[in-house]
Order: sequence, then structure tokens, then C-alpha cells
Amino acid sequence: MLSMLKLLATIVLLSSALLGADLNKKVEDFLEKSFKQNPNIIALNVKVVDRIVMQTPAGWDALIVTIDATLKGASKNREIKQKMVWFTNGDIITKELTNLNTGASLADSVTPSLKAHHYKKANLIYGNENAKYKIAIFSDPLCPFCRNYVPGAIEFMKKSPNKFAIYYYHFPLKSLHPAAVELTKAAIAAELKGYKDTVLKLYTVEVDARERDVSKILKAFNEKLGTDIKPSDLKSKAVLDHVKHDMQVADDVMVQGTPTMFFDGKVDKSKRKYMRVK
Repeated sequence: MLSMLKLLATIVLLSSALLGADLNKKVEDFLEKSFKQNPNIIALNVKVVDRIVMQTPAGWDALIVTIDATLKGASKNREIKQKMVWFTNGDIITKELTNLNTGASLADSVTPSLKAHHYKKANLIYGNENAKYKIAIFSDPLCPFCRNYVPGAIEFMKKSPNKFAIYYYHFPLKSLHPAAVELTKAAIAAELKGYKDTVLKLYTVEVDARERDVSKILKAFNEKLGTDIKPSDLKSKAVLDHVKHDMQVADDVMVQGTPTMFFDGKVDKSKRKYMRVK
């Protein structure tokens, strides 16, 4: 995407006026002007959707920027949507900040926060929505690490419903585990029919992660959970809307792997903060 938009530089100077409250708008205007130098761009919308204060280096903010562009093609135009991370200290904007000692890109440590509207009742699987802590889990039921980690974490927290509100977001990794896509839909369909503990039981289903035959996937699911989910159930609007919502939330906060856990809206890379709560 970057090469297609033909950014002319990685580091550019900005006016000191950016120190004001209109920093986001100034950054948006600047980036749009830079990107539009690409003659293949027909339409473009740049939006700063989140701003994160960096602890190191001090004085810098990370900006989460969405790019919606229409590119002219030989046969037809192409629509491109992408999230990017930019850094600014008010005077300078740069696409890359690198730790000189470790060589690590600071962009890899930037994750947007979960917002209030991301916590839907449909995603609350255990606990009181007014519990002291909100835990969000993005997971693929056929991810080996998820199968070893997620059930234990949920079992631990669900014992304290006034302490932990556990929100679960289905995030099947289609390219790695195609069977997880249909399993996810089956779990949602079962929940909608009133079956309990479907998320936890989902991790006990034994099926080849590469399986694409829906009938075989549902046979394994129904036998393990004692349900009667049919292929038609996976195509219901309610199921598809739930899948779409979960994937959209994952996109909003730039989830890329599983399991990913958020503790009170902030990504928890240790995945262990819940165990340190008194």
C-alpha cells in the first residue's frame, strides 16, 4: 500500500501550529496532500481514528490513521482500506521510530484501545457488565496456543463475576484454520438457540483445522456439544452479523494474532494481568 501511494519521504517537517488542538486535522490534511501526488489515486479519505501517548520516547504520540482510497486500474478501479501507524511530536511526523539499542520498531508496540461501544452484550460470556475489570479475548478455537490458554483463563475469571466481565470476540484465522470459520458460526448459532457455555465447549471440539467440509465440521461440533446445528443455521443474518461485528472490532484495534487479550481496554501482551488482580 505504501508503495502504491508513493510516499515521498518517511520523515517530514510539520508546522509548529500542530501543537494545537487541531493536530489530527492538520495531520489528515498533510497526509492527504502527500498521497494525492500519486496520479493513480481517484478518491482518498484519511482519518486519524486514535491517538496514543508514547511513554518512550517522551513527547511523541502514535496516531492510528485509516486510509480509504480508490486507485485507477487498467480494467477497473480498486478500493483499498488500510490502517497505518504514524508518529508525531507536534513538529515532526514519521512513519518509523526505531529503538536504537534493540532495533525494534515502535510501531509493533502500538495497539489502539477498546472503546465503550466495542463492549456489546452479545460478547459478554461471563461476569457482570459492571464488574471492576473488563477483559476482552480475541481467539481462534483451533489455534494451538488458544486451546492451551483460553479455557484456563476463562475458567479462572468466571469464578469472580463481580471482578471480571469477560468479553469474547471470535477471530478465526481463515488462512491457517479454515475449519475455525464454520466452528465459530456454529458456536454463535448455538448461543442464539440458548445453549450455555458454548465458547468453553468450543475448545474441546476435535476436527482437522484444514477441514472445509461443513457437514464434517458440524458433525464434530454437534457430537461434542450435544447440539443440532444445521448448515442453514450458519447462514442466518444474526450469525453473520455477529461474525461481522467481531471481525470489525478486531480490525478497529488492529488485532493480528491469537490469542490477543485486552485488560480494561489496553492490550495485555503478557496475557497475565488478570492473575495479578488482588
